[in-house]
Amino acid sequence: MTSWVGRTAAEIAAAVREKRAVPREVVAEHLARIERLDAGVGAFRTVRAEAALAEADEVAGRADLAELPLAGVPVAVKDNLAVRGESTRIGSAATPDTPASEDHVTVARLRAAGAVVVGLTNVPELCIFGTTEGVHGTARNPWDPSRTAGGSSGGSAAAVAAGMVPIALGNDGMGSLRIPAANCGLVTIKPGHGVVPAGISDGDWFGMSENGPLATTVEDARLMFSVLADTEVTREEEPGRRRIAVSVRSPLAGVTISAPYATAVREAARLLAGAGHEVRRAEPPYPLSLGVTSLAHWTAGSAVDARGLDRRLLARRTRVHATVGQRFLDGVRTGEGRERLRRRLEPFFAEHDILLTPALARRSPRSAPWHERGWLRNVLVNTNYSPLTPPWNLTGWPAMAVPLGTLPSGAPTAVQLVGPPGSERQLLRLAEQLEELRPWRRTAPLD
Repeated sequence: MTSWVGRTAAEIAAAVREKRAVPREVVAEHLARIERLDAGVGAFRTVRAEAALAEADEVAGRADLAELPLAGVPVAVKDNLAVRGESTRIGSAATPDTPASEDHVTVARLRAAGAVVVGLTNVPELCIFGTTEGVHGTARNPWDPSRTAGGSSGGSAAAVAAGMVPIALGNDGMGSLRIPAANCGLVTIKPGHGVVPAGISDGDWFGMSENGPLATTVEDARLMFSVLADTEVTREEEPGRRRIAVSVRSPLAGVTISAPYATAVREAARLLAGAGHEVRRAEPPYPLSLGVTSLAHWTAGSAVDARGLDRRLLARRTRVHATVGQRFLDGVRTGEGRERLRRRLEPFFAEHDILLTPALARRSPRSAPWHERGWLRNVLVNTNYSPLTPPWNLTGWPAMAVPLGTLPSGAPTAVQLVGPPGSERQLLRLAEQLEELRPWRRTAPLD
């Protein structure tokens, strides 16, 4: 009997379309893996076993089965996006346990494409932090369970890295796709603003949050991204010669990049130069005020999300974060800080097509009850390990995390690719070149 666990979404969908695989069997096999492994990983808040099997049967009976890009593919959804019939808890005890009447538009697009939602994944409360733990569960890195999977799409990343699903849906407001993808050895793309429908919480953190895929291959990331964007993102046969700027400097003063992540960037630069690209060292003109701008937007977005919730039911770090954000709301709403940053960085991308940086500054923090610890300690830990992702939410420009290299523990390291508006296709093709030149192990060795 053919096993579908460990296969890519593209492979599963092709097999279902060609009647070489039955959706119920594919989904059942992944549900069995979730049941066996998730107690040690903590990827899921809720698993929709019976509903998923019923939906798999519905997919098998669809008249358009042969045309579905994600036919029968099990998918996990981050628990801040509505899934019809399930509550959306956003990692909190303060949110209502009320089933959603409709799917979020991105979930609806995945289902229309033939995907089967097997469950909703754990997030930190209100998706604020870059570690995933709280009242609904703790998501660990399947490559190193002593470490957090990252956040806030930590449960989604852990589910894919553990082989519980081939792809998962997450979103990114200050790095919440790229951080856990980098920790867990996955490919992700944070689209540019307006490419994929957002509709995340109340106002998308002032337009900074974007929905996107988590996958083990660039092909799967492109496939899921095409479904989410509702447009076919074709593969460029010839990537062309790109002008690639390489930077291993942190955007935030005082934060250093650890050796494994700097080494990953240098290796990626060497590979891309060997592939014919024009690669040179160049530092983006990050302003000294970037740290304050990032903190203002990060906390202000949480202040909006916390409105209407019973503050007594929020963790202390969440309450403080939202309180700090109230002070920044008026200034953030103008959008002037983000526009100044865009104007400052636009000339850099007039000279360079793509920016290559580390995805993280250092390995993820230990898996611990961070939600019970103080706000300042959480902010410092998050800032020191992930200073490289927020600028591209502030600008609203596309960015990817791509696995490359390893830590001494054997867990993955990763690089970040950034481009100007409209460069998603170029980023995916460059990521695919890196995958071809330096293939990575797709899932953690849990068996």
